[in-house]
Amino acid sequence: MIAGGRVMRPPIWLVFGTLIALLVAASLIAVMTGAAGIPFSRLAAALGWGTSDNAALPRDQLVLWSIRLPRIALAAMVGALLAAAGALMQGVFRNPLADPALVGVSSGAALAAAITIVIGDKFLLANIVAVPIEVLPVAAFCGALAATLVLYRIATHHTRTSIAIFLLGGLAIAALVNAGIGLLVFLSDDRQLRDITFWMLGSLGGATWAKVFAILPFLAATLVALPMMARGLDLLVLGEAEAFHMGIAVERLKRAAIVVIALAIGAAVAVSGIIGFVGIVVPHLLRLIVGPGHRTLLPASTLLGAAIMLGADTVARTLAAPAELPIGIVTAAIGAPFFLVLLLRQRSLVTL
Repeated sequence: MIAGGRVMRPPIWLVFGTLIALLVAASLIAVMTGAAGIPFSRLAAALGWGTSDNAALPRDQLVLWSIRLPRIALAAMVGALLAAAGALMQGVFRNPLADPALVGVSSGAALAAAITIVIGDKFLLANIVAVPIEVLPVAAFCGALAATLVLYRIATHHTRTSIAIFLLGGLAIAALVNAGIGLLVFLSDDRQLRDITFWMLGSLGGATWAKVFAILPFLAATLVALPMMARGLDLLVLGEAEAFHMGIAVERLKRAAIVVIALAIGAAVAVSGIIGFVGIVVPHLLRLIVGPGHRTLLPASTLLGAAIMLGADTVARTLAAPAELPIGIVTAAIGAPFFLVLLLRQRSLVTL
């Protein structure tokens, strides 16, 4: 709303209250919806909050605790990580079109995870031991970090980052990394091929409590780091020289942000594969509501990202039931039109 020439923003408490309510509603819908639905009337008993003589109670508890709740927790965590990484990347590179999935960061994480699966299986095959789930987030983090560092070096010259080179360099990195993934697909066996395809399309179908706990430290580290960088990102919008004169260690801020982006993307990709457009859609929606200030934008992005990912996963589970769509297809179908609208809006601004 605009009043007296000033843009009126909603109160912070209202923004976060609405986002939390949206997240709770998305979680509740996700709990009750699926091939084995759990009606609201049976939900409390399934959660252990009451007693019931319903014959479906054992089935409800099995579905809820072994399948539904791990998936809901994983979807919320992945959505929060992707949205936070997108908002952070846009702030660091001062580029509204920055998205880890579009510029090759997610692909770098997926390549590292795929290498771990294929090469790890070769070493562990003799002992008939699978690659530990805890290894994949670390490997994906290394791949995301490498892709982000290369992109930063390509796009930055004398402390100035070119938006055009940033986007073109990201497309080149994504193409190169996808070629590496294609080579691994060619070399992999049937089981490895299924795992790599899982990363390429994006899916939460294999959600388990082990995966939830595997990425929990990465989410905790990201949430702790975000508030520490908010002020620096706000000043960085004015320019690197201006931010430096205001007491911001610009290069240290950039390095810290790159590590946090890699942490978030690596953890998300390790358990869900490549899921695009969440990192670009969520921050832009929130900027229209709360403004560009990162103290509000970053935590709000984590909440809205979690809610949107839960909604997209619920659609993926139910749209073609009993089959399941890869969630990457759902987010692309929603995010790609948004991205095109954003490009047209940027073109209009340049024309003006």
